[in-house]
Amino acid sequence: MSAHSEEPRQFIEATPTLLETGADAAGQRLDQWLAGKLGPDMSRSRVQMLIRQGAVSINGRPVDETKRKMAAGESVSVVMPEPEPAEPQGENIALDVLYEDDALIVINKPAGLVVHPGAGNWTGTLVNALIHHCGDSLSGIGGVRRPGIVHRLDKETSGVMVVAKTDRAHKALSEAFADHGRTGDLERAYLALVWGIPQRPTGTVDAPLGRAADRVRRAVVPEGRDDARHAVTHFAVREQFGEHQREFATASLVECRLETGRTHQIRVHMAHIGHPVIGDPDYGLAFRTKANRLPEPLKSQVKAFSRQALHAWLLAFRHPDTHLPLRFEAPIPGDMEELVGGFRNL
Repeated sequence: MSAHSEEPRQFIEATPTLLETGADAAGQRLDQWLAGKLGPDMSRSRVQMLIRQGAVSINGRPVDETKRKMAAGESVSVVMPEPEPAEPQGENIALDVLYEDDALIVINKPAGLVVHPGAGNWTGTLVNALIHHCGDSLSGIGGVRRPGIVHRLDKETSGVMVVAKTDRAHKALSEAFADHGRTGDLERAYLALVWGIPQRPTGTVDAPLGRAADRVRRAVVPEGRDDARHAVTHFAVREQFGEHQREFATASLVECRLETGRTHQIRVHMAHIGHPVIGDPDYGLAFRTKANRLPEPLKSQVKAFSRQALHAWLLAFRHPDTHLPLRFEAPIPGDMEELVGGFRNL
């Protein structure tokens, strides 16, 4: 059965959870009241799915209306099914695991690995690898035994990712990433090798993003457009290369920190200010000929580098269960480090 199916299911084998409504329940929606009673491990969307699937009864009668108003003195029965198997199949794909416990796993994703199965990539993804690696330690996200993806990295972007293994961790981490660290302890930093040297050593790009004409790429769009999404990127120049040799193309190693988390945000924002990520096939094509101005062997290195030179080097957050601060760093991968080294030799 699909993870998103809402067809009625059989719950004969499971032991129901029995609850009684008090005066405080009067007037509350069923899904709202249940989510509060079943604890932090249970998201409201998961409660709604259970109601629609026939897992909830009131006074002995099944109910399927999530907005039903509650009254005091009612007897509520909830049958919690075992998590279904994940639709994607587990695959024995090597993972660079930085940390793992019962609630979450942190990995250093290599470039070239797609995060989630989708059109054209139904196998060989990070999700397939995690299903195989984690096995029965996945307690179920939304009723399905699968890893909880709370943020993503583009296929060709490398670096640190955290993935939830329980509903509770998924809910807490999703909220943290949605907040982008504005009120919590979430910290994310990327390193990007970009063309040119920004005029200022630090800066902020505040420009809304929306869909480009091909509907796969993103672009800076007018703020009033229907699909415009607020997007803010802070950057700081770590190193600059070739500034004293004007006959060569210049470049910079830039650290980027996200205030929002839009698709392709760093790549689009850096291109928008005239400093696209080197090797970016979608947003850096106009700068491709700059490689012709480089001396060998760097010229050949840049032309052979077939992905965006972007790496998520830092991820810090509070553990969803212990609330202790966790911090993870991943070194720049070898191919990108070689490319940076080539620019250092200019």
